[in-house]
Amino acid sequence: MSVPFNLSTERPVVEDVIKNSIRWVLTKDTAMLYNCFAQDSTLFWFSPDNAGTISGFDSFRKLTEQLFMDPRFKGVSSEFRTLQIHFSRSGECAWWSCYLDDFNEWDGRPSNWVNVRWTGVLEKLGGEWKIRQMHFSHALEDFKK
Repeated sequence: MSVPFNLSTERPVVEDVIKNSIRWVLTKDTAMLYNCFAQDSTLFWFSPDNAGTISGFDSFRKLTEQLFMDPRFKGVSSEFRTLQIHFSRSGECAWWSCYLDDFNEWDGRPSNWVNVRWTGVLEKLGGEWKIRQMHFSHALEDFKK
């Protein structure tokens, strides 16, 4: 028997998954990171540049190990502005949008994403919320500054 959907208890859980998928890097807690995502071939996201686009959990794990776990990469802080979370009627799917400021360093130099549009979709799998798809992009206006 399934438990009825309760927005007031599910929303903060989904918000934590979304934020933990970015904030994990502050402590390089890969268990926290990997727990945020569907660990199969359907995981997908578009990055602002094509080189960063990921398809499948194995590719995601490889990127994490090669880039983010490199000692030259350091997470500094993140901010999630205008975060909106919506749920399907069944309560088994959720989607979000926000503006992300993600501050990091590479080899001691700033490596930041500022004012990045971030959207994504989560699915409740085995009673836990997992990210299935994400899209990061910059507004055209950001390039004209």
